[in-house]
Amino acid sequence: MSDAIIGGQDRIAKRFAKLKEEGRAGLVTFITAGDPDPEASFEILKSLPEAGADIIELGMPFTDPMADGPAIQEASNRALAAGMHMRKTLSLVRGFRDLDHETPIILMGYYNPIYIYGVAEFLEDARNAGVDGLIVVDLPPEEDAELCVPTVEKGLSFIRLTTPTSDDKRLPKLVQNTSGFVYYVSVAGVTGAGSASNDQIVEAMGRLRRHTDLPIAVGFGIKTAQQAADVARQADAAVVGSAIVSKIAESLDENGKATDKTASMVTGLVRELANGVRNARK
Repeated sequence: MSDAIIGGQDRIAKRFAKLKEEGRAGLVTFITAGDPDPEASFEILKSLPEAGADIIELGMPFTDPMADGPAIQEASNRALAAGMHMRKTLSLVRGFRDLDHETPIILMGYYNPIYIYGVAEFLEDARNAGVDGLIVVDLPPEEDAELCVPTVEKGLSFIRLTTPTSDDKRLPKLVQNTSGFVYYVSVAGVTGAGSASNDQIVEAMGRLRRHTDLPIAVGFGIKTAQQAADVARQADAAVVGSAIVSKIAESLDENGKATDKTASMVTGLVRELANGVRNARK
């Protein structure tokens, strides 16, 4: 049996166990698959672990990313314009798995592309490609039979978003079929829309930990190494997306094409963020 098929829930659990052993939080980095084009995207993807990414979220490009702010919307548009689609996204993961058998990869996005692909076929192909879990932002727990339960049965994690408005009455429903980790969206609004205060994060961590033993990753609005470090002192992982995607956009030429600085500008930022996370509890 290949390493790709062995992964799934196991690979995520092993990564968080390793982080706990090292006495630190993890860094979760987000990029959109195929941004700014499939070739440049693969160069960025394969460079992330060495730069300090502990877990990678790979966005599934979609025409209507309603939970995302302008930076990630534009990344999806660039990827789609470059011909990216779901099968190419899975191919990107497969290529990554040829080089890296340990770093968890989570596909993040919306249900429509998975539905069009076909849930059963998608889960089989995703598992075989080396995907470890899914974050699907527009399927509430009332629709768990649609995708969440089949995902977990296939050996992949289904990671649920919780928010500042998820109260003690709602949280048990949100976490009941969640696996891998819980993703806490620290601010109300779209991605990149500002950041929560330390006090707000401390309060949220206490509330969430009353309802789950899973690791908790905090995201939305983290842009700097200092902000990542502040989160890493409280949570099990800090998630950074819009800042990284914005760095990709900054690196492009006047025609919106990748340059010889694209990958290095991204890895430079990821190294800074990783240093902040890794030194946060020292």
